[in-house]
Formats: sequence, structure tokens, C-alpha cells
Amino acid sequence: MASRERMTAVDTAWLRMDRPDNLMMITGIMILRDNLEFAELKSLLAKRFLRFRRFMQRVTSDFSGHYWEDDPDFDLDNHIHRLALPGKGGRDSLEALVSDLASMPLPRHKPMWEFHIIDNVDGGSALVMRLHHCYADGIALVQVLLSMTDRKLDEPAAASGKATGKTRKRGRRGLFQRLYEPATELAEATLQRSRRLWLEGQHLLQEPEELARLARQGAAFAGELAHVSMLPPDPRTQLKGRLGNRKQTAWTRTLPLQEVKAAGKAIGCTVNDVLLATVAGAIGSYLREQGDEIDGLQIRATVPVNLRPPEQAIGLGNHFGLVYLDLPVGVENPLERVLRVHDNMHRLKGSYQPLVSLRLLGAVGMAPAIVQKTAMDLFSSKASAVMSNVPGPTEPLFLAGHEIVQQMFWVPQSGEIGIGVGILSYNGRVQFGLIADANLIPEPRAVVERFAVEFEKLLLIVLMGSWDPGANPAEDLRQLAAWIDENSAAADTV
Repeated sequence: MASRERMTAVDTAWLRMDRPDNLMMITGIMILRDNLEFAELKSLLAKRFLRFRRFMQRVTSDFSGHYWEDDPDFDLDNHIHRLALPGKGGRDSLEALVSDLASMPLPRHKPMWEFHIIDNVDGGSALVMRLHHCYADGIALVQVLLSMTDRKLDEPAAASGKATGKTRKRGRRGLFQRLYEPATELAEATLQRSRRLWLEGQHLLQEPEELARLARQGAAFAGELAHVSMLPPDPRTQLKGRLGNRKQTAWTRTLPLQEVKAAGKAIGCTVNDVLLATVAGAIGSYLREQGDEIDGLQIRATVPVNLRPPEQAIGLGNHFGLVYLDLPVGVENPLERVLRVHDNMHRLKGSYQPLVSLRLLGAVGMAPAIVQKTAMDLFSSKASAVMSNVPGPTEPLFLAGHEIVQQMFWVPQSGEIGIGVGILSYNGRVQFGLIADANLIPEPRAVVERFAVEFEKLLLIVLMGSWDPGANPAEDLRQLAAWIDENSAAADTV
């Protein structure tokens, strides 16, 4: 009998979250400048991807639970496929093919991951990767994929890759990892402190200050759980409705990251404030066109927050929490929208939501499946979208000697959520990607094409402004936003 290892409760929760209308599958794409050969990819995967034993294991289940088991028939060729776009190829054909793959379940009789080489893509190839969420979260998977790339064309392949993740981990902390780093460190410190007290046989009463601090943390944790549980369902818009079995994907042309940074700096906001406000503006513009009444409306997006210890930066498994982020889609004024996002982000700082959600996933992963489904439906009803933001490398990368021109990824949506937004920066550019249930957004290109428009609106206003470095940018911004609103109202009455 093959050796097996019990799946963790959190990984079990993600395995059981799979349903026909919402596959728990992470999908990513790399567009290469020239053609990638089957043998090149196979050699690369054998050296760098399969150094993680988990990728040679399948999931087995019995009455006692779910397990990782070595696949006795593992064959790398069964996980690599080759396709070609018809005719002249092009972006439309590529998005349609990626949509097909994103709608296709992964076979469960073998390890649940696949790579697809797609030829005839603007004179080169594209590589689409699909992996089940129970193997790794999106943050971990990005690190694994980056470990398969080289920074220079002539950089030698690394068989072990042990240093790859560690050398990159500090430079690629995302917005939400940085935002919640104090909470992550607090959780780790609390666990370490409790473990030391236990091992040393000390009683908490001998350390009243420590006891009081732990009591305050416990109360805050319980309060956050109560707060999240009491959140009302997200408003009914075109983004909410009955899900089907078809996913549609689309992505934008890239924007210059330097322009995004300059706009944020000029108005005293972060790059991420600008990007999130751009997403909110694009979604709001689409909803208005669809006839939704959204003036002043905010919707929620669930956002993954990395809780993985630094020493496990390139490990597998699921070590992240979720936070509910308010997106002011009903605010048309781009300046006021940035301010709203900035304020919303500030209110989230120091929240225990990521830790609460991680513990909740672990709890439902140990509970009967019907309990998990009920809990996931409840919490997914409180949001309309999933959003991931990954700051990538600032210089070009090479995969098996082929330059990566563009990258994009989509994380799965759980329960009743049918919309996913990905933001990725790479090589001085930033782009947005959207994956949507076809019942909710049949043509996601109609949304993603608005991202650049919304950013350009903000950029134009910033360029027109005269910003005093010694002044209060937020106050200046509010005054200018109010002035724009007043003059817009006056123009409407003429």
C-alpha cells in the first residue's frame, strides 16, 4: 500500500469547497516572446517544479478523511498538454481558450495540476497553468512559479532551488502582507510565547501583564469574529446571481507602473490606493451601463492576506487569511474614490480578520461537509468579488530561456461569489485581469477595458492640479473633489 499523509484541516476545507459552478482552481498564464518546446518545459518541471514531492501526490479519501498519497502511476507527460490557437491567433482566441481551461475541472485520479503550452500567440507561445487550491494558496504558487524562472537569459537552471525562494521573499511582499505584517508577527509571537511558557512550566498567573495582553488579544479576536459574522449580505447588483458552469477571462493592456506611482505620490496616497480605486471605478462604470442604481454604493471584495512565516516563503499548503475590503463603486469622482479607498484601507490596518478567517477555515475543515457548505455560503454572501494583488519582479524574467512578456493569474471564487480580479505588476508595468461567471458578466472585456480609462481620468486630474508638498494632500484632494462635484452639478443645470 502506498504511503499517505493526512491532509491539513485548512487544505481539506479548500478541497471540499469544489463545486461544479465554482472550481477551486488557480489559473495563471505567461505569454512568451518566442516558442516554448515540449521538451524544454518537461525538463524545467522535472528539475524545479517536482522538487516539491506534493506535486507527485494525488488526493485519496475514505471514511476517516482525506489524504495525500504518492501516485503509483505518476508520469510527467500526463500533466503537459500542447494546443495551438486557430488561424492568426490573437488576444480574442487566447482569452477564449483560457476561459475554456478555467471552466474545466482537473482530473482527481492523478495529482491535480496541469500545464498547457499554447502556440501561435503573437509569434510565440503562452503557458497556462492550472492547479487545485488544496495544494497551495496563490501566494505560495506565485513563489513556486517564480522559482522556475531566471533573471538572465544565460542563468543556469537550479535543481534544488533552495535559495530561490529565500532570496526573493523580502522583496515581493504584497500590499496586504505588509498591511497585516504586525498581525502576523503578533500571532507568531503569541504562539511562541505560549509554547515557551508551557515548556518551562510557568503559570500565566506568574506573569499578569502577559495574561492581560493575551486576554485583550482574545477579546479582540472574538470581537472581530462577531463583527464579520454580523456583516449583512452584499448589495444585489449584476455581480450577484445564480452561477453557471462557465468562466470567462479577460485581461488588460499593461499600464506604466511609474505613472501609477507618480499619481499616488502627488496626492499623498499609495500605489495600491490608486489601483484599487481604478478597479472600483471600472466596476462601477460597468454596473451603471447595465442599469444598476449604485450612487454612493460600496461592495465588498475578499482579499487574501499572507500569514505564512518568512522561513516558509516557498512552502506549499494554505497559510493565508481573508479580509473584507469595501470598494466604493458608486463614487464617480475619481479623486473622492481614491480618498474612500485610502480611508477604507486605513480602517483595516491591524484588524484580526485574516487570523479569524484562517482559524474558521481550519474549524470547518474538521467539521462535516454540510456544516462547511453552510458556513461558506453564509460568508461568501457578504462579498461580490475576490481580489488578489501581487507585486512582481521589476525586471524581465525568462522561462527555459524564453522571455516572459506578460503574466496574469486568477484565484478561485468560493460559495456564491462569481467574480475574481487579479492585479499584477511586472517589469515596470501593471495590468488587471478578470475572471467571471458567464451568467454574471458574459463579456468581461467590457469591464477590463475600463481600467485604463478610469486610471487616465485620475491621472489627468492629478496633472491639472498644483500640489504643495508642504500641504495636507488629503485635504487638498477633498477640496478639489468637492469643487469638481459642484461644477459638474452646475453644468448639468445649464
